[in-house]
Amino acid sequence: MNQAAINPQEPIVPMNKVYRKRLFRHRMGIAMSVLAMSLGLAVLAWILITLIINGFSALSVNMFTESTPAPGSEGGGLANAIFGSFMIVGLSTLVSTPIGILAGMYLAEYGNENKLAAVTRFVTDIMLSAPSIVIGMFVWAAYVATTNHYSGYAGSIALALIAVPVVVRTTDNMLRLVPSSLLEAAFALGAPRWKVAMTVRLRAVKAGVITGVLLAVARISGETAPLLFTALNNQFFSKDMNGPMANLPVVIYGFAMSPYDNWRELAWGGALLVTFSVLALNIISRTMFSQKIPN
Repeated sequence: MNQAAINPQEPIVPMNKVYRKRLFRHRMGIAMSVLAMSLGLAVLAWILITLIINGFSALSVNMFTESTPAPGSEGGGLANAIFGSFMIVGLSTLVSTPIGILAGMYLAEYGNENKLAAVTRFVTDIMLSAPSIVIGMFVWAAYVATTNHYSGYAGSIALALIAVPVVVRTTDNMLRLVPSSLLEAAFALGAPRWKVAMTVRLRAVKAGVITGVLLAVARISGETAPLLFTALNNQFFSKDMNGPMANLPVVIYGFAMSPYDNWRELAWGGALLVTFSVLALNIISRTMFSQKIPN
């Protein structure tokens, strides 16, 4: 027997040019992917570190208990803006959640049976990609210009229009993950279609649907452009949703460009508060989704 044929140090199959070319492309692709990821993480870390360094210095009890200061005055806080954002985002969530879930259930149940569902899915995709400033201008023309005043209600309508398509698509995608055997078992017991959709299909993916709602809330929490055209701002603490209402995104936008040091400091603090709120919502949603995946 030829000794070279059984020598373990010699390759059994020689490396040809095609294999070497593919291996080179593979390694180049991996290297470029790692480089792009590293650059993205570096920029993100730079932004977060800058935000933390400048924002933590503004955190104080006054920021949560006092309203925004007048121009040139010292002190002040963001209590009115925090409360206004909570009211506007909360109302938009209450409006968008049932509409989005019901529309997502309709698409999941009848999406392949009629043209209305196809049109609904098409409109939802358009709204997902629509710039938020366009939605703000639409609400301004349809509501603010009609009532002749800015209001928290107008801001909630604008944010609800942004949140609804997110909830619709998430609900639709999650409901389609439910195994058909589970639905067939429910139908075999004589349950009507609406009851199967509500008590079987929706319950099986409730964690994923809640995740979609939380992601929608995180999506609208930092929107500034729609609120500039709808809720505008209010220097004072106000509970009246039918009038101009302070909110964190608009206050941050205005204070960040001001010549006053305490206003810019409050803008950093508000930005840090919004960032960590959105981060907390994303962590909660990811955790819930990873723990409860339908089998």
